[in-house]
This record gives sequence, C-alpha cells and structure tokens, in this order.
Amino acid sequence: MYLSMITLWKIIVNPLIFSWRLLIFFRELIANLFILLLIVVIVNICLHITNTTPSFMKKGALVMDLKGFIVDQSIEKKKLRLFNRNLHNGSNYTIPENSLFDIVNILRQAKNNNHITGLVLLLKNFYGADQPSLQYIGKALHEFRNSGKPIYAVGDNYSQAQYFLASYANKIYLLPQGEVDLHGFATNNLYYKSLLDKLRINSHVFRVGTYKSAAEPFLRDNMSKAARDADSRWTKQLWQNYLNIVATNRNLTPQQLFPNLSTILKKFSAVKGDTAQYALKNKWVDEVLSRSQIDNIMIKAFGFNDQNKSFNSISIYDYHKIYPIQQKNTLHSAQIAVIFVDGTITNEQERPGLVNCDKIAFQIRNACLDPNVKALILRVNSPGGSVNASEIIRAELETTRNANKPIVISMGGMAASGGYWISTPGNIIIASPSTITGSIGIFGIVHTIENLLDYVGIHADGVATSPIAGTSITKKLPAELSTMMQLNVENGYNNFVSLVAQSRNKTISEIEKIAQGHIWIGSDALKKGLVDKLGDFDDAVSQAAKLANLKQYKLNWYIDDVNLISALLTQLNAVFLSILPVPIIKMENFINNTISLFPLDQQNCYALCMTCEPNKLD
Repeated sequence: MYLSMITLWKIIVNPLIFSWRLLIFFRELIANLFILLLIVVIVNICLHITNTTPSFMKKGALVMDLKGFIVDQSIEKKKLRLFNRNLHNGSNYTIPENSLFDIVNILRQAKNNNHITGLVLLLKNFYGADQPSLQYIGKALHEFRNSGKPIYAVGDNYSQAQYFLASYANKIYLLPQGEVDLHGFATNNLYYKSLLDKLRINSHVFRVGTYKSAAEPFLRDNMSKAARDADSRWTKQLWQNYLNIVATNRNLTPQQLFPNLSTILKKFSAVKGDTAQYALKNKWVDEVLSRSQIDNIMIKAFGFNDQNKSFNSISIYDYHKIYPIQQKNTLHSAQIAVIFVDGTITNEQERPGLVNCDKIAFQIRNACLDPNVKALILRVNSPGGSVNASEIIRAELETTRNANKPIVISMGGMAASGGYWISTPGNIIIASPSTITGSIGIFGIVHTIENLLDYVGIHADGVATSPIAGTSITKKLPAELSTMMQLNVENGYNNFVSLVAQSRNKTISEIEKIAQGHIWIGSDALKKGLVDKLGDFDDAVSQAAKLANLKQYKLNWYIDDVNLISALLTQLNAVFLSILPVPIIKMENFINNTISLFPLDQQNCYALCMTCEPNKLD
C-alpha cells in the first residue's frame, strides 16, 4: 500500500516538476536572449560612435543626402541618429527626423570651410518639410552659392519639396527616365457623417467660428462653402509663393515655370510623354544624363576617391564628426534662450507630434529665473491643441515678460489656434510669408453610442443625483450638459478674442472680423495685424538681441537629452518591429487610427480644443 502511494505520488508530481523545470528553462532562455540582444545593441552603438568617425577628409563636396523629414526639433540626438541611420539603412519602419537648425548651421559652416569645395544635393530619400523650413534652408543654400562654391542637384526624380531645394543649385541633373513632379498644392479630407450614421454613433459638436472647419468631418459628407473658400485662398497663396521663389532661382517667370494646364499638355504631347525631356525643354533641369555621366562630372569637379570609387565627398550626417558645429560667442555669459513648441499642445505625456505643456512651462520658468538669460525666443510650430494646456504656456510667458525679459515669437510652418494663443505674450511676433496662422476659434466634440448599443440589444440604465451626473457615451447627452458645453465653448472663444485684442492693441470688433476660425498665411497675417514682421529664425535672433540690448551673446537651446535607457529601448523596439510581419503592423496602425477616430472612454469623449488642421500639402 505504501509503495503504491509513492508510485501514485510520483505519477502526479513528476509531470508537474518537469513542467515547472521546462517553464524555468524557457524563462531563462528568453531572459538570456533579451540580455544578449541588449549587449549586441550596446556594442553596435559603441562601435558606430567610436569607429565610424573619419580622421581626415580630402578637399571635396559636402553631400546633402537628407533622409526622412525636416522638423524644428529632432527627437534624436546626433550620435543616436547616426546609429539609427546605419542600423536601419533601407528600412521602412523608421522614418528619420532632421533638425532644421542643424542643417542650416552645417551649410553655413561648410561655406567657409576650405576643405569643402562644393555641395551636391542628393534628395531622393528626402520626404519633405513645411514651406518656411524649406525657405530657411534655401536661404543657407543661397549663401553657400554666393560664397563662390558650386551646388549640383542630382536626382532620379524630384518631388515638389525636393525640387524646391534643387532650384538653388547651379546645375540640376535628371536621369533619362526621371521626372520633376510639379503639380500644385491641394487639401484632402475624409468625411465620416454617413459612416457615423450607419454605425449609429451620434456626434455632438460645439464650436464658435464660421471658418473653424476641424469638426466638419463629423458633421458633413463634404466640405462646406466657407471651408472651401478659406482653403482655396491660402493654398493658392502658398503655391504662388512656391512658384515665385523657384521661378526666381531658375531665372524664369512663374508663368513660364508652371503655365496653364492646356499649355502643359501641349508641351507634354510635343515630347511624346517623355517626362525627362519635358523637364529639360521647360528649363526645370539643366541636363538629362545617365548616372555614370553625372558621376564623371562630379569626379571632374571634386576629384576621385579610391576608397569609395566615386568623387571626394562627405555626407552631411558625417560632417559634424570632423568639424564640430560651434556657436559664435560661446564664452560670453549673456544668453538668448530658444524654446521649442513643436507639435499639438496637450496635457498628455509627450510623444512624437505632441507637446507637453508642463515641460514647456518648466523650460520657460528656468529661462526666466536664469540670470544669464536676457531674452527668450519661442519657436512655435503647432496646429494648436488644448485650451487649458495652451493657457499654461501663455501664462508662464506672460510672467517672463513681466520680469522684463523680452520675448520674440518665431513662427515656423504653422502657429494656429492654440499655437497663436501662446504667441500673444510676445513683444514681437515674426512669421514667414508662408506660415499658416490665425484660426482663432474653439470647438468641442462628444461622440455617444446609445443608438448603436440599442441596435445590438445593449441598454444602459442607472440612477444619478443630477441630470448630468450619469453622463456617459453610452447614454443620450443631457440637454443641460449640451447647453453648458456650448456656453463653455463660447466663453473660451470670447476669452481668445479678448486676449488677442489686448495683445495686438486692437478692439474686440477688429479682431472678430479676422477671427471666426479664419486661417491666414504670414503675409496676410501681417496685413491683418496678427504678426509684427515677416522673416525667419535669424530675424528672430536679431530682434531678441536688439530688445535685450545685446551685442555679444550665445544661444541657449532648450533641447532634451536622449538618455541611454531611452536610446536602447528605441533600438530594441525597432528591432522587434523589423521582426514582425508587415500585415500585423498595418493592422495595428488601422486599429490605433480607428480608436483615435472614435474615442470610447468617458475621459476622452469631450475635448475643448483649439486646433487648426490643414491637410498635408504636397
């Protein structure tokens, strides 16, 4: 009996012990693999940081081989960006970001560098930037060319953004099967009213401003006349700005550069649909040549490099490793702080595309309390965001101005709605002629799904101490709450208009005429009195120094450092993403987009927003 009990016990326990040991084995295996992967990432970072730095460069070309997008503030530091570029070369899962100011600083330093004898624009992997950023880089390219050093643009094809930069070159080369894709600007939006009706989702929109069109997709199946008129106006103005600059660079008139469609079709028919020959005959490019022919021209201009089997050159991404970018007057104690608001303004945790108001307010307060900081430049590139978050930033700026530290607002591609709200404390507001600004208006949206739940047989019920206590997206919106929300939106709008009127020394009625959610480009905003000057970041620096009576100063860039843990997690995430099958990633994006379209939690079902959302231009 005793032996049989032992045997039975072994039969029961042994499989459990085996299973437990097997679980421990797999746990240790996964942990060891993770540690091994971590070690590989660390070793790669160290190798790329320490071993990829050339010690000497012969005289040759600086190659502007931009990859990805250009933004005001890149979330990646230079060494991490270099590692990303080498690790994910050719990968579609990571889209690099390039700092606008790093690019401009490199171009300005390179024009005075005796080792750099010219510039080659290789832009096939450049995805684009807003127009003011392109113009600022164009200014640096113009300075480089005026220094006597040639610029060559080489491309298989040119998008509109790529061609804008290429137009600054002495010579533009195109491959025989290539094209220059000039077509104009357009906006495109999706409208969901019919979809929402079919899904039995009710959208309650509260807004002020005839031209505040950000909420229209939930109310209509097409664009309203007011929105169409507004979008037509500013897109045509931006396109005309584009044509004027590029045409001047190419010694053409805007009409010659981009004639009417019938003329384009006639010329295109004359070359039998050959896009490269059309670009050549229309003087968009200077020569149509094969890659080997272009390489020979570059070798003749810059010399042959035995190691690379090509012309002597250095990438713009490698330049700073040999020639570190140094600020002027770095030994001087007087500083001008530069703080970035680059993205939608929120109270949420910061991530790409979102700016946390508390972080910006903290940076502003530090600049205000720093005795070495004599002036502040707020670089705004934002479509707007939360009223509350925008006010937190604005109030901190107002405190800084009251502390007798001048504030200059430098508007980038967009400083609209909440982006304009935070600009109001500025002593001087400077915008590019192509900046999108204004959009003085407020809206709120609530989605409720009581009809959808009723359709599938789900019903919500309960008790509440007041008509609004049990508010939920699963129930009909109480009439009392609707009234309160509309009053709240109207109050926010009136505060916005009053704030702008006070800061711009205008009456309420004067601002009301240019508010109502109207979107203006910088040149119009100047005429309407919403900005003080047209210019770029250089003009903002000059104005800040002038207001603070500074002749010697240095710029103090308030940019977050990327710590090692964050860098490692970024790389590990990228490695895991590269392992996942593409369909899974696409489905994940689809689900995330759907969730953001239909927020299903009570906390997010109502948002009081000041957002300007013109669609991406190309």
